[in-house]
Amino acid sequence: MSGAQPIHAELIAVIVAVSDGAPRVLTLSDGTALPAGPLESGHRSLQAGLRNWVERQTGHTLGHIEQLYTFADPDRSRAGRSISISYLGLTRETRTKLGGQVSWQDWYRYFPWEDRRAPAILVESTIKPGLTRWVDDAADRQSRAARCFALDGAPWNEDLALSRYELLYEAGLVREAARDGRPVHGDFAPGIAMTADHRRILATAISRLRATIKYRPVVFELLPDQFTLLDLQRCIEALAGHTLHKGNFRRLIEGQTLLEETGTLATGPGRPAKLYRFSAAIRAERA
Repeated sequence: MSGAQPIHAELIAVIVAVSDGAPRVLTLSDGTALPAGPLESGHRSLQAGLRNWVERQTGHTLGHIEQLYTFADPDRSRAGRSISISYLGLTRETRTKLGGQVSWQDWYRYFPWEDRRAPAILVESTIKPGLTRWVDDAADRQSRAARCFALDGAPWNEDLALSRYELLYEAGLVREAARDGRPVHGDFAPGIAMTADHRRILATAISRLRATIKYRPVVFELLPDQFTLLDLQRCIEALAGHTLHKGNFRRLIEGQTLLEETGTLATGPGRPAKLYRFSAAIRAERA
């Protein structure tokens, strides 16, 4: 059809690590973009194209990756129709210095309200006032805001990271919304904006990963071959954004067949702790 806009296919990577109790994401442009590049005719597959772009842009070789979501909203790009196929990869942060504007960033820099390991005063002090103006007695908006941000006595659901970001975008309370011409209803929520809809894609990855760790032992991609139970607990807490009861967590883990003792102890300050590894069945699945 003459005059039809071209369709661009873009591959975007959300590469996650956990270091020193912080969930980290690999970024470009000093933390404002995710690794990405167009699908090219020379790429033998979507995954091959993604791996090529990530390694070319960051120098980081990817291990296991899985498709996250395909974004095809008609207003994603001003340069014609743009389809983005995003992938989630779990890895361990490299300690070598990254070149250019490539960096590992704490993902709570983009979503500070998602970290509930400290007292949750951020929502009440900086987000609730804007949401209140946006709600304006609309019952459907009020129920969504309460459900997403645990207002009016509603419980906090860590899996709703994407819903929370999209609600703030709809309410005009993130910079990306104002950049896209949406009306603003108050001060912007804290957090670093990203290019295009990369922060939305990152929120999608957070929601997916938080839901997945409840039924699949995917954290083995984020931990060394041997680790303590405290290392495992801190890794899960970092991803989930809330603390876990130490005793209950250990009873839960020890009551399953996920781990096995290595017979060695961790070295370092304090009382030596047992080192564990994932069970043979889990390691076989990983391979």
